[in-house]
Amino acid sequence: YTDWAWTSFVVFSISQSTMLVVGAIYYMLSTGVPGTATYYATIMTIYTWVAKGAWFALGYPYDFIVTPVWIPSAMLLDLTYWATRRNKHAAIIIGGTLVGLSLPIFSMINLLLVRDPLEMAFKYPRPTLPPYMTPIEPQVGKFYNSPVALGSGAGAVLSVPIAALGAKLNTW
Repeated sequence: YTDWAWTSFVVFSISQSTMLVVGAIYYMLSTGVPGTATYYATIMTIYTWVAKGAWFALGYPYDFIVTPVWIPSAMLLDLTYWATRRNKHAAIIIGGTLVGLSLPIFSMINLLLVRDPLEMAFKYPRPTLPPYMTPIEPQVGKFYNSPVALGSGAGAVLSVPIAALGAKLNTW
């Protein structure tokens, strides 16, 4: 690994662990059902496989996009929730720690099986879009000094206090 790969691995490990724990704990505590974290992780995995298929449809090789390995870590979270007899604080602390320790390990094993993303990016340049899909640059600031823009801006700002005053006067 080079330094950019290590940095992105650390950032993604923290963000994905947090995303899994916060979402799964929320669902587990709102439903009270053990197994909800694994269900949640399965849904996220399916979404990422769909995204991977979309990248593949754009012409990239199939191993260009890495899908995170959420399910084993979610199973640990479910096991913790079941083992702590639905003690929400223990589930959050112990389960969150287990996810934070296990998800980076599973992701590292997954990343070792993937070709170098920078090499792939240069080997498979982004396909050019057809003219009808070419983005149009936004016209930011074009009407900055126009009287119409100034009038509509002033009207938007003044409409709130005027509406509040009208509601106040209308209460009698």
